[in-house]
Amino acid sequence: MSEVAEQDSQAGAQQELPFALVYGQAVTELPIDLYIPPDALEVFLEAFEGPLDLLLYLIRKQNIDILDIPVAEITKQYMGYVELMKSVRLELAAEYLVMAAMLAEIKSRMLLPRSAETEEEEDDPRAELIRRLQEYERYKAAAEGLDELPRVGRDISVPRLDAPEARARKLLPDVSLEELLLSMAEVLRRADMFESHQVTREALSTRERMSEVLERLKGAGFVPFVTLFTAEEGRLGVVVTFMAVLELIKEQLVELVQNEPFAPIHVRARAE
Repeated sequence: MSEVAEQDSQAGAQQELPFALVYGQAVTELPIDLYIPPDALEVFLEAFEGPLDLLLYLIRKQNIDILDIPVAEITKQYMGYVELMKSVRLELAAEYLVMAAMLAEIKSRMLLPRSAETEEEEDDPRAELIRRLQEYERYKAAAEGLDELPRVGRDISVPRLDAPEARARKLLPDVSLEELLLSMAEVLRRADMFESHQVTREALSTRERMSEVLERLKGAGFVPFVTLFTAEEGRLGVVVTFMAVLELIKEQLVELVQNEPFAPIHVRARAE
């Protein structure tokens, strides 16, 4: 019995599922006072792009010669459509009312009695309307012809397919051994032109060399000037030693002695 009751409760829950949500609230029953206005759904089977389009439609529908338009009948049919538009879509009736006024003016001018001389002097009241209708008909025919042309995306679908990956076979050049050696020699020659030399600075200090000179002259009396230089140190050692001796002379720590011109030079430490 419990299983039957559970199945009945599940069936009742399925029947109570809402068929609509209104402002987040579930609706399971149709309201009693539900009202659907008659104009809730509108279907427009005919769509015109303007008053000239409507006039051209009425003329074509009745196979009327555009050069001999029965203004009275066309005006009547045109006003019927305008009245329909005023009751359905009022915002579109303004430009159509201008054409209706023009048709009414043409109709009234054609109904007025005129003499034969007046008819010869004045143009047909329908001439301006006929000119505009012919011009609009040419533009519309051109637009329809363009619309009938095949269009990509509407009538023609352009297939797109990625091209397969091209695998080109590389052909190795036929090079002789002599040409290879000449090219190698040219590369080596160019490499020699751009060869770079890195100059490293030797660790020689003028202050340290001054201390070494003073230590050597300490308690030794006169020392030949040339014995202060070491040939193994090269030019840099000679320059550093010479600068060290000049600094010692400047600071009055050593003195130079020469008995006569071009005689050997001796160095000794000055007494404190």
